[in-house]
Amino acid sequence: MIQKNLSLGLTLVGVALLITLTQSAYTVAQWRQALVVQLGKPMEPAITDPGLHFKIPFLQEVHFFDRRLLEFDQEPQEILSADKKNLKVDSYTRWRIVDPLKFYQTVRDEGGAADRLNDIIYSNIREVLGQFTMMEIVSESRSDLTLRIREQTNVQANKYGIEIVDVRIKRTDLPVENSKAVFKRMQTERERQAKQYRAQGEEEAVKIRAKAVREREVLLADSYKSAQQIRGAGDAEATKVYADAYQQDPRFFELTRTLEAYTKSLGKDSTTVVLEPSGFFRFLQQGPIPPVR
Repeated sequence: MIQKNLSLGLTLVGVALLITLTQSAYTVAQWRQALVVQLGKPMEPAITDPGLHFKIPFLQEVHFFDRRLLEFDQEPQEILSADKKNLKVDSYTRWRIVDPLKFYQTVRDEGGAADRLNDIIYSNIREVLGQFTMMEIVSESRSDLTLRIREQTNVQANKYGIEIVDVRIKRTDLPVENSKAVFKRMQTERERQAKQYRAQGEEEAVKIRAKAVREREVLLADSYKSAQQIRGAGDAEATKVYADAYQQDPRFFELTRTLEAYTKSLGKDSTTVVLEPSGFFRFLQQGPIPPVR
């Protein structure tokens, strides 16, 4: 009986020792850091060395914190630029816990840190970007603006044991109602430019048509002038030929001219009664042609 009680006692002692060992030993991974809290009071310093560590069981508890680079993706927030433009800014922040004791005393965990970072980052983004116009914010100087935001945010986050490694603006958009107004203004401006271009084109078309009409009139006038000069020269040459022919044989010239007159004055299939050929019709009689008197 005594031996049985001894074995039971040793078993209970072993179990107690095992429970005590499991409650007193803990392991810190390489990507973690630990803070020991005794009866609600944090103990200094924080444990950053990886490996096996021990604590007082039942009196002390261990809180682990991430040593890696963490990311906080903030919801898009509206800000007002220096030129009074409402902008919706979407940003994210990379941060790490550098002082576990201060971090535990101020924000407790990563959820509390996210709430504080949200307020800090938004206030600094609004303050810094509010000093610049919309075109400056969306231009190549954005990297300088994010550097200023990071520096100001880091100063405020340091009291929470947090280091801000980087702040980046993913995109900057206009709110929906502003976008519609901007698109409407863009459309109005394009329509105005289109009307201007059409008016300029119509003006050029009128100039071209007027120039073509003027050149046509000048060309017709020059052609008429040349035609009249040629016709005049031809008439002069014909008159000279007629004069020379008349001088060589006046009666033959008179005959040919009168025959031409007959052809023009007496129509086809017409009948002309001449009782006594004389005057204009003297060439119609038989016999010698009387001389012209």
